[in-house]
Amino acid sequence: LLQLASFSFDVFVGDIARAFYNGGTMVICPKDDRIDPSRLYGWIHDYQITVFESTPALIVPFMQHVHEQGLDMSSLELLITSSDSCSVTDYRVLQERFGADVRIMNSYGVTEAAIDSSFYDEELSKLPSSGNVPIGQAWLNARFYILDSQLNPVPIGVLGELCIGGAGVARGYLNRAGLTAEKFVANPYVPGERLYRTGDLARWMPDGNVDFIGRMDYQVKIRGYRIELGEIETAIQRVPGVRQAIVIDRTDERGHKYLCGYITGETELRIEEVQAELEAALPAHMVPARLMRLETLPLTPNGKIDRKALPEPEGSIHTGAAYVAPRTAVEQVLASVWAGVLGVETVGTQDNFFELGGDSIKALQVSSRLLQAGYRLDMKDLFSNPTVASLSPLLRTDGKMASQEEAVGKVDLTPIQRWFFEQQPADLHHSNQAMMLYRAGRFDIEALRRTMDRIVQHHDALRTVFHETEQGYAAWNRSVEEGELYTLDIVDFRGIEDESVAIEAKASEIQASIHLSEGPLVKLGLFHCAEGDHLLIVIHHLVVDGVSWRILLEDLASGYEQAVAGKTGTTIRLPHKTDSFQVWAKQLSAYANRATMGRELAYWQHIEQAEASLVKPLPKDYANDNARLGDSEVVTVRWTKQETEQLLKQAHRAYNTEMNDLLLAALGKAVYDWSGSERVLVNLEGHGREAVVPDVDITRTVGWFTSQFPVVLDGSLGQGGNTARLIKRIKEGLRHIPQKGIGYGILRYLSDMNVLEKAGVQLKTQPEISFNYLGQFDQDYKGNDLVPSSYSIGVPVSTNAAMDFALDINGLIEDGELMFTIRYGTTQFRHETIARLGELLASG
Repeated sequence: LLQLASFSFDVFVGDIARAFYNGGTMVICPKDDRIDPSRLYGWIHDYQITVFESTPALIVPFMQHVHEQGLDMSSLELLITSSDSCSVTDYRVLQERFGADVRIMNSYGVTEAAIDSSFYDEELSKLPSSGNVPIGQAWLNARFYILDSQLNPVPIGVLGELCIGGAGVARGYLNRAGLTAEKFVANPYVPGERLYRTGDLARWMPDGNVDFIGRMDYQVKIRGYRIELGEIETAIQRVPGVRQAIVIDRTDERGHKYLCGYITGETELRIEEVQAELEAALPAHMVPARLMRLETLPLTPNGKIDRKALPEPEGSIHTGAAYVAPRTAVEQVLASVWAGVLGVETVGTQDNFFELGGDSIKALQVSSRLLQAGYRLDMKDLFSNPTVASLSPLLRTDGKMASQEEAVGKVDLTPIQRWFFEQQPADLHHSNQAMMLYRAGRFDIEALRRTMDRIVQHHDALRTVFHETEQGYAAWNRSVEEGELYTLDIVDFRGIEDESVAIEAKASEIQASIHLSEGPLVKLGLFHCAEGDHLLIVIHHLVVDGVSWRILLEDLASGYEQAVAGKTGTTIRLPHKTDSFQVWAKQLSAYANRATMGRELAYWQHIEQAEASLVKPLPKDYANDNARLGDSEVVTVRWTKQETEQLLKQAHRAYNTEMNDLLLAALGKAVYDWSGSERVLVNLEGHGREAVVPDVDITRTVGWFTSQFPVVLDGSLGQGGNTARLIKRIKEGLRHIPQKGIGYGILRYLSDMNVLEKAGVQLKTQPEISFNYLGQFDQDYKGNDLVPSSYSIGVPVSTNAAMDFALDINGLIEDGELMFTIRYGTTQFRHETIARLGELLASG
């Protein structure tokens, strides 16, 4: 027997056993002679070798040399191809040329099941027409099972994991209990026996043989599709003239994955023909973006194909995720909208919205801009069809136009507004959101006034006031003629020694001046400074949220540009209105008592009773009640631009996640490592604009839509480095939340209380942590000369107000960097305690 394997390879042990048990002689071939056909033949001829086994990558070229040189191989009786897949083309050539004199078989096995576990030794007529040679049927000391992830048998022809039972299965891995438990499992079909899970993909053939597809490790995800590389390799090997094929995934300069194929074959084989065959035979996402022809494939010392040594493709890489030009008018509009929202230069038809940095908030912006272009988009279609090519056929042009008349009159309170008043905040008039913008040049004050006039006329909710009644506060949408639309304070700080201090003081004065019933709820401050103007915009939180700010920034930039360029009497044109906040609030109240809401009760009841009961209070340094905002401080956590870019565009590919999945996984793990509490109850904020009410479009409506709902995170799942398990569990948990959580507030604040009482449900959970990811604000400033100011916006919320949560965590991406702030009460926590939590969050 000629021994070709490295002594560290399991086949070496198999060769010893094969030789000794048969009373034979094992001839060890020197390493360098294994890959030299002439020297290898010398060993076979001189020692009259009768048996040898090796990989197809070594055997095929050698036997080709024997055939071409007409060498004498009369001593050889048995030739075994093993340890790697063998193409049908190569195997057929071997059988046709040498099968009459030499028994040739294809063998399969793994170290964990006594090396050789099966063989294929059928007549040539039974060989498949293309692809890889089957691995045949199990030896007598082995049993084959092809099972799904739950260890259930799969039907003939269906892919599954090949599992091996029988006397040859090992006991496990030495000193690796965790890996042993994962790979060696109880055989559900033979009591007392172990199964070894090989990690190999296979399927039963109708004749009882097993067709080997490839390693499950070679399963990759490209543009959201989970792909078996072995299936693509099999398809390539069906192309006439191809001898060997390997497909791997690579990453281009943009951080996008693509498929790259490597082939060897006949001299007349043309890459263009192979590409054409694959495009006809495979779905578009499975066609390699690049094919390279090699004379030979690189090998490991054991004679297997060395995937890590495959060369990097040269020249331009035309990946399916790279640029493919839009062809139709709809594709062109969609690509243009994506490019504008995502801040990229070009978008191709195969680009994935989420791999380009998209998220649910940016999806709303896409929907809004498409509406202005005359197309209506269902948000669920974008999430299930995230490429231009797949989404464009689903856009509609038959949507109704929302009323463009001003909204006036009574407005129902939404769940988040009811929650606000329920908190009975101190100085409830002083609870704002604000932004400070900087312009290197001076603002044209008249143009600014005209722009703000138009914006507050256009966005009805900005004209809302709130009156106190016996039943609580009630909202009223004023007409454009009913009171001031906004106020604008203009202050010249040029020549002031410390501009920053003066601006902060004036900004805080403006912040504290809003009154809910008197209005207006929009106030501005324009500050002239030595190096430009700073514009403060303050809006009471009751009528604005994070998505609304994006709309307002877009309209401010567009409107001001029009006002400066146009004549005084020219009307500033803003995109068409979507349905008013007044309409949405009314429809939401009606929706609250529909039968569909009743079906959500069981889910929230489980969260309230079963899950929340297991949550322990946060470990506080001081035993005090809720802190005031005046007693609070902030710990800030930052990620670098490179880390943020990876998080936005690369991290999601491993588990098909969204941003909140990863951020909440990091939060759960951080809180567990910080406090030791396995479960933590978090108040999660959503944008609250889910399409639960039919025929109401609020993609471009300003108001406070935010939804809040409790989520339980089990950070202990990530202990021991098992981050993947934690991410998957949190992702699955978030996917199971009905309607992305908007129903919790609707049930709690708008539904008939009798319904909740009859169901025995009380929605009163009080999480101690609030978490809100606001998304990217980078793109909202592009294309205009307005940028965030470096000066303070003052005090947006009264310092007398109680903190709603013990820890208030907010994140956003600004200037390309992800930043989280953790606000805490100094009467409850020491700075060092929260700084430690911040460090754990950053490292997670």
